Amino acid sequence: MSDDASTLAQWIDGSHDIVFFGGAGVSTESGIPDFRGAKGFYHQEREIPLERVLSIDFFSACPGAYYAWFAEQTAREGVAPNAAHRFLAGLERAGKLKAVVTQNIDGLHQAAGSKRVLELHGNWTRLECTGCGARSTIDDFDEARAGRVPHCPSCSAVVRPDIVFYGEALDPATLEGAVLAIAGADMLIVGGTSLAVYPAAGLIDYYQGGRLVLMNATPTPYDGRADLIIREPIGRVFAQIQGHV
Repeated sequence: MSDDASTLAQWIDGSHDIVFFGGAGVSTESGIPDFRGAKGFYHQEREIPLERVLSIDFFSACPGAYYAWFAEQTAREGVAPNAAHRFLAGLERAGKLKAVVTQNIDGLHQAAGSKRVLELHGNWTRLECTGCGARSTIDDFDEARAGRVPHCPSCSAVVRPDIVFYGEALDPATLEGAVLAIAGADMLIVGGTSLAVYPAAGLIDYYQGGRLVLMNATPTPYDGRADLIIREPIGRVFAQIQGHV
């Protein structure tokens, strides 16, 4: 075990109100690309840039582009919770982790067993009718998994994913919950995020404790404020310390 991993294990062992704040890098070990990494979504050649596909204006005009992208991602083989998701779920069961704040929309934290997950950008497994507002899940619409636009069985309107598209505001209640959780934490672990997307990145400013851990492959704007920086893959590090906390 590296010195940094050993320090992380000691801090976790001595903390009781931990919050984990994660981004796309948490799920790369599950086979889902991140956005800004060398092999991330924004570096992939696409006919329509992903930033446009994930904007609310473009979805309203061309929802099929989103569902085609969604089908590509959910068709990836082996997508499942990785060691990081499982470790965090275990910390919650042990009473040490009080919340996961995530920018991810893949639902893998819940699939691993985490209960208190604050999803800043929503969850692509949940759906909502743009007409009558009826709520459902992706399992209710085979056409969505096949890359076709689902329509509401009640009013025939387009069904949208329960995610925050570019051009939409974050849910106020979720944002408030994240602020309160981070402000009350005695340890904040930030993992798999470049901390370049606001207002999510600004949540770190609410942390007042002395154990700020940044786990990211590349530098972030907040490195100067961190008490511990780890560049190794998150799941690998958590697997190393699994039996030491």
